[in-house]
Amino acid sequence: MLYGGSTAAQAAPTLVSQGRNVSVSSTENAGTPAAAAVDGNLGTRWSSAPSDNQWIQVDLGTTTTITKVVLNWETAYAKGFQLQTSGNGSSWTTIRTVTDGTGGNQTLDVSGSGRYVRLLATQRATQWGISLWEFQVYGEQTGTPPPTVPPGAVRVAEFLAECPFTHRLPDDPIVFPNLPGASHMHSFFGNTVTNAATNLGDLEKASSTCDPVIDLSSYWVPTLYVDNQPVEPTGTTFYYLGEGVRDDVIAQIQPFPKGLRVVAGNAKATGPDDRTISRWSCLHANEAGASHDFVRCPAGTMLESYLDFPQCWNGRDLDSPDHQSHMAYPVNGTCPATHPVPVPKLRQVLRYPVNGDPSRFRLASGPGYTMHGDFFNAWPTDELERRVRNCINPIIKCGANGNP
Repeated sequence: MLYGGSTAAQAAPTLVSQGRNVSVSSTENAGTPAAAAVDGNLGTRWSSAPSDNQWIQVDLGTTTTITKVVLNWETAYAKGFQLQTSGNGSSWTTIRTVTDGTGGNQTLDVSGSGRYVRLLATQRATQWGISLWEFQVYGEQTGTPPPTVPPGAVRVAEFLAECPFTHRLPDDPIVFPNLPGASHMHSFFGNTVTNAATNLGDLEKASSTCDPVIDLSSYWVPTLYVDNQPVEPTGTTFYYLGEGVRDDVIAQIQPFPKGLRVVAGNAKATGPDDRTISRWSCLHANEAGASHDFVRCPAGTMLESYLDFPQCWNGRDLDSPDHQSHMAYPVNGTCPATHPVPVPKLRQVLRYPVNGDPSRFRLASGPGYTMHGDFFNAWPTDELERRVRNCINPIIKCGANGNP
């Protein structure tokens, strides 16, 4: 029996913001990044540009009942600010307004709910921007959030697959399905059976040269010729990245749908500036520069090809008549309304064991600026989901095994 009005003890709120994805309106310089405000280190800080209406927002990973916010200000603090919550990172509800902020270490009791929490500074107290040693959010979470960045992990949203060359054929099951010999010559990587008639079921029943071998996807490019002899790359890395969009968008990236087919680049380009996005450079020879066309690489180096696939999907189609319109590139750090689903950015990096006079080089599709790539997704759904959840969303650099 309880006497004297005693009540049962309540559990203390949990710190839910540390190590989470964070985005900001601006950064003063590279030494004061957004992530420093949620790293638990009082020796690092985030600072903004010197103007009002600066903000910092943290993605808590799942819906959270928020009960307390602790602001550990550096000298540059905000006199006026709002604390806001959101379920989607775009529409906001104000849960606390402060007009007489004092700086220092402020503890603010609040009542709200959401996946995202934002501090919007409306009035600076100094001539500088605003700066926080730590932005701490406390509460209770109703779901299981993605993992935070583990100690020592590199904060880069990435996993990869190494997929060596398998075979050459004048086939293209995306552009010329069921028409063997209708295409220029292609070099294939990853899945070992790809030909003009290949469908998703064929890929899922085949084997792969990729590391990891569970990646049954097929990747292909126009074959490179040097002095009219085919040359295959000895380095074949396919990176899956979260870069190119804001941190809050990275947190929302979804896996590619199985069976997605995409072509990136412009096989019909008539010049280096004709809607081509591929670029050529030299391994360990930055002085050679980069170009949409072939470059002259010094002796002892290798010719490199880089190609970034679009990372915004329309959410409906696994392909489109031009094999590109169902996908789009981000605009101003987010996906356009026509293609609202963010997916990983696939970056194709090929290294060819050639150098010297680029006039000796050609692609099966033409000059260097016609470089393009095809991707037919056959990742196992659960493995691709795991990599996106554990590597891309929390912004962690993972290897081929999908682990940091």
